[in-house]
Amino acid sequence: MAEYLASIFGTEKDKVNCPFYFKIGACRHGDRCSRQHNRPTFSQTVLLQNFYQNPENVPKNPDGTPGVNLSPSEIQTYFEGM
Repeated sequence: MAEYLASIFGTEKDKVNCPFYFKIGACRHGDRCSRQHNRPTFSQTVLLQNFYQNPENVPKNPDGTPGVNLSPSEIQTYFEGM
């Protein structure tokens, strides 16, 4: 039994642990995922959530106009400047 459980750990057959989170450390479902995300207690990688603020996601002005008017090339330049 232990060998079987070890063989399916982190695969699609594993109904308890999320295979996507196991492989890449992220899951598109986030905290709403029906499977378990085993987060490491320590890591050499630092995750800074919400570090990059996309200028296209700036809230609209009270009059309904976009908060920021940037061309696609300006947005790309902003992204590359990060």
